[in-house]
Amino acid sequence: MAEEKKLFKVTIDNITIEVEPGTSILQAARMIGGDIVPPTMCYYSKLKNTGGYCRTCMVKVAAGSTADPRPMPKLVASCRTNVMDGMIVENITNPAVLEARKGVVEFLLINHPLDCPVCDQAGECDLQDLSYAHGTEGSRFEFRKRTFERIDLGPYIQLHMTRCILCYRCVHTANQVAGQREHGVLDRGDHAQIATYIRESLDSEFIGNVIDVCPVGALTDRTFRFKNRVWFTKPVEAHRDCPTCKGKVRLWMRGDDVLRVTGRKDQWGEVEDWICNDCRFEKKKVSDWVIEGPTTVNRHSVISQGHYTGIKKPGETFEPLMHRKPKLLMDIHAVSNVNKVDLNNIPGPATGKTFNGDPLSMGNNPTDVKEGVGRNMAGTDSTNPDTP
Repeated sequence: MAEEKKLFKVTIDNITIEVEPGTSILQAARMIGGDIVPPTMCYYSKLKNTGGYCRTCMVKVAAGSTADPRPMPKLVASCRTNVMDGMIVENITNPAVLEARKGVVEFLLINHPLDCPVCDQAGECDLQDLSYAHGTEGSRFEFRKRTFERIDLGPYIQLHMTRCILCYRCVHTANQVAGQREHGVLDRGDHAQIATYIRESLDSEFIGNVIDVCPVGALTDRTFRFKNRVWFTKPVEAHRDCPTCKGKVRLWMRGDDVLRVTGRKDQWGEVEDWICNDCRFEKKKVSDWVIEGPTTVNRHSVISQGHYTGIKKPGETFEPLMHRKPKLLMDIHAVSNVNKVDLNNIPGPATGKTFNGDPLSMGNNPTDVKEGVGRNMAGTDSTNPDTP
C-alpha cells in the first residue's frame, strides 16, 4: 500500500486549506478562490521562472509554521514563497498589505501613459483592473514620463515600449514556447526596455503568443489594431485541424467577420493551449473554423456587455395565425453596404466612406503614427499634441 503524502495546512485570510508541499501561497489562494487571491502581473503558471518582478502579489505571513510561529519581518511575494505546515497568511484582511499594494500600483503607473481611450488592450487589461481596485485617483509624479518609438517586430506584432511594465512574460514565452528568442531586456535601471537587437523581427512559428501573455497594451496584434473595441465583439470558442498546434482558439467576431484570433484563457487570464501564427493571423474566415459555441464571460467584465447566452428565440406568430408566410417588404441586407465590408481587408480603421460605396477606404488615425511624424512628435499614443 502506497504511503500517503503529507499535506500542509495553511490559513489564508481565516480560510484553512490542505495543500501539497512545494505549493506557493499564490497557488494555495487560487485553490480557495474568491477575493483572497492576490493579483499578479508577472507570474504565469504555464511558464517557468516567472514571478517575483512586479510585487503586486505581496502578502503578510503572520505565522511562519507550527514549528516556528514567528511572523516574517517583511511582506513577501506570494508567487515565490512556498507554504509551510501551520502557516498563517494575511492578504485583504491586513491593511498594511493593501497599502503596500497601493504603492506598487503607483510605481507601475509612473511611466505608463494614459492611453486607455485609444489602446487595443482596453477592456481586457490587467493593469486597468489593478489600478481600479488598488490605485489612486491622481498621480504625484510631476516629471516627464519616458517615451519610446514604436517598433514593428515583423509583419504581425507591434511593440509599444512606452506602455511596458517589464513583467518579462514575453521573454519567457519566447524562450520556452517559441523556442527562438530574438528580443530581451536591454539597458539597466529606468532605461531598461524590451527590445530586439539591431531591430530583428520576431518570426518564430509560436511567437504570436507573446501578445496573449502581455498584461498591458505593449505588444499588440497589427492585424487587429484600431479595428474594433473588444466589448463590441463576441468571443466564441472554435477549433480546426492544425498540423502545428492543437487548433483550439477563441474567435472575436463582429457579425460574420472574424476580427481577431487568440488563445483560450482560463479564469486567471492564462492561456490554456498555445496556438501557432497560422491560426492566429492567417485564418480570419468563419469557414476556416468549427464553431463550438459562445465563450463564458464573467458578468463583471466589460466584454459581457451585449454578450448573451442561453437565449430562446420566440416563436413566429404571423404564420400560424394567417396561415401564410409574410411578404418581405425590404431586404435591408441588399440595401445597406454594411455587410459587404470585410474589416480584415482594411489595414487601418474604417470610416464613413468605408460603408458608403468604398469598402477598401480607411482613415488616418493620428494615434498610430511614429515618432517625429505629424502632430504626434513625441511618438506617444495620445491624441493631445501637447502630451510629452
